[in-house]
Amino acid sequence: MVVEENVPLLIAQSGPAAGQRWALNKDELMIGREPECDICIPDRQVSRAHARLRRQANGFELEDLGSKNGTHVNGAPVQGKVLLQDGDVVQVALVARLAYVGSDATMPLRADSAMAAAIGMKRTAPLGPAHLVGRLRLDSAARRVWVSEQEVEPPLSAPQFRFLELLYENAGRVCTREEVINAVWPDEAGAGVTEQAIDALVRRVRDRLAELDPEHQYVATVRGHGFRLDNI
Repeated sequence: MVVEENVPLLIAQSGPAAGQRWALNKDELMIGREPECDICIPDRQVSRAHARLRRQANGFELEDLGSKNGTHVNGAPVQGKVLLQDGDVVQVALVARLAYVGSDATMPLRADSAMAAAIGMKRTAPLGPAHLVGRLRLDSAARRVWVSEQEVEPPLSAPQFRFLELLYENAGRVCTREEVINAVWPDEAGAGVTEQAIDALVRRVRDRLAELDPEHQYVATVRGHGFRLDNI
């Protein structure tokens, strides 16, 4: 079963809340270790009221609330207020990493992931069918990718991740360009996504994976048909 999300998400990639995700469906959300916080991270290094998220016209703004151990975005300390961009990684007291997924790039939340979030399950390794093994590993729930046991950082953008996820979940099969459009740009399917846009996306994903494994091309183009993941 798939639960559709139409709001921005924060996905805990590490720390005491690893595996959980929160829909940013309020105008203001508190991050801290108190159970009353909208985003609760139960660790002593996290302040009771650590940081605040506020909805703005163009997204969510993050503000550190004078916490003892600080808040970082993509490794830089938050001073004042920071407008989050899709793919940003928020570090709370350096004990928890939260990936931000913008509302224009949200992806389906699988039922097993929703259950894991609801009961607080910690996910320390990618999950999935047994056949999905190889040089590249992908965790849909945490939106993380590993290449040759090294994590892709900073995280892939939402369109890049959705494209790679499509190929990963269809290992051994060629995915057509139409399937790519439906997976990556579901709101624009049939509305004029250009060949150039698809090719640019594929090229960028290849470049990101090559940063960690330049000797292997994971995304193969099958001329006249589409794309296939070479994960052997």
